Amino acid sequence: MTKDIMMHPSSFGRKLHEEVKKALLKEVEGTVDPFYGYIVQVTSINDLPLGEIREGGLVNFHVSYKAIIFRPFRNEVIEAVVSRVDQIGIHFSAGPLQGLIPKSDRSDMKYDPNSAAYNFPEYSLKEGEHVRLRIVSLTFHATDIFSLGTIAEDYLGPI
Repeated sequence: MTKDIMMHPSSFGRKLHEEVKKALLKEVEGTVDPFYGYIVQVTSINDLPLGEIREGGLVNFHVSYKAIIFRPFRNEVIEAVVSRVDQIGIHFSAGPLQGLIPKSDRSDMKYDPNSAAYNFPEYSLKEGEHVRLRIVSLTFHATDIFSLGTIAEDYLGPI
């Protein structure tokens, strides 16, 4: 992966490599790249090329790096934690992935506002429980990923 890092000359010195790495970590860790996915952690910088002086005195470094990425795919089966239950459906999270299993997913989903749970003929789901689901759609935002999920298939549901 690559990223252009703009540095002020006041940060130059013996530890230039460390300063560029700090700036890279601050800019990319915890963000979502629409092509690669959520950047969990930068593991290494491949090389530090010579910088290019820009108008205004800033220096641009075109940095090549390796990172740990979280990239969910459509139709992928994942395990998640139920983060909230309301009339809309079952909200879940799996790391930076946030999502919703809509109430319309299964016709036998019945919301119980007293226990804040969805009741099914064979089980119930409430906040804090683990669920296995299939991703139906994905939307990438600047710092997180949103998904719609389903549990309306065999082997999906509470774990």
